[in-house]
Amino acid sequence: MRKTVTAQSGGTIPAQPGPRDAGDAAAVAAPEPAPQSGIVSAGGDMSGVSVPAESDADAVILGAGPDVRPGERATLRLREAGPDDPPRYAPEWLELREGADAAARAHELLDPLRIRLANLPGRSGVVIHDLGCGTGSMGRWLAPHLDGAQHWVLHDRDPYLLHFAAVASPRSGADGSRVTVETRRGDVGRLTPDALAGASLVTASALLDVLTREEIDTLAAACAGAGCPALLTLSVAGRVELTPSDPLDAEIAEAFNAHQRRSGLLGPDAITAAAEAFAEHGATVQVHPSPWRLGPGESALTAQWLRGWVGAAVEQRPELRERADRYLQERLAACQAGELRVVVHHSDLLALVRPTGGVS
Repeated sequence: MRKTVTAQSGGTIPAQPGPRDAGDAAAVAAPEPAPQSGIVSAGGDMSGVSVPAESDADAVILGAGPDVRPGERATLRLREAGPDDPPRYAPEWLELREGADAAARAHELLDPLRIRLANLPGRSGVVIHDLGCGTGSMGRWLAPHLDGAQHWVLHDRDPYLLHFAAVASPRSGADGSRVTVETRRGDVGRLTPDALAGASLVTASALLDVLTREEIDTLAAACAGAGCPALLTLSVAGRVELTPSDPLDAEIAEAFNAHQRRSGLLGPDAITAAAEAFAEHGATVQVHPSPWRLGPGESALTAQWLRGWVGAAVEQRPELRERADRYLQERLAACQAGELRVVVHHSDLLALVRPTGGVS
């Protein structure tokens, strides 16, 4: 089933990880156990969820990186994962990166997007599909930049994250118009033009680089078939700058990029593949940089990013472990001392596809 909700004001989600100031959880029904597939309301089975104790300051947040060492606990576990089920992203990690994501997204793409949405014929509002929405950070960033009534359709495989995305959604757009939310659970790799019928815009954040070329082609074809543009942000670009530099920086980066490309995933090649896929469908494509710029004020995020970045490199190249362990400890010490700055390069893409009968 589907559920449409309007975000409430005030309060926080009690005793659960997730975005701060997320809205009044009491106004949202308690989540119900979700089926393994299909479309569900906001919520999910939380009976298997475990969160780290406050003393687990050094634990790797699942989703920040794949390297979970002995003694560390996953911060989110809904059920036993199947062999083809990718790691789930913990709300703690998504919350930690939300501020850096918001600061990084390319504002240069907003004006052409606003012009396109303003020229939609016969519309009193827009319908925005957010793919792989996580806890809903894209909606919290974008909705306040757009005028007019908005209806957000939040897609994610994880009912737990959908719950947080629904209760933490913004209440109004830039001009005070109402924002409503609907949640759908499903696999973006199976997206079709029919699923996007009537859509004004498709958005996603940090999604392209964890897709295969076939999945990106499917996404581009679905948007083109529905005649709706796509704003796809924060795809990893494969470049990292650390100050001060270290001789091992380049080797870790190379191993991390190879890890990103495992099992047919595109990793840092995704933004080029997506631009080509949308262009083949006749879209006008714009790409702008959207780097994280992490300094002493983002030390918690930097520390978690470092653990995940180095952990993935070591998983790809186990022979790096001894040197990488020393490297990581030195980098974490510099981070804690406020002496480390990191630029993690990403790219944002806006694809303005040709309007069709799917947009009216």
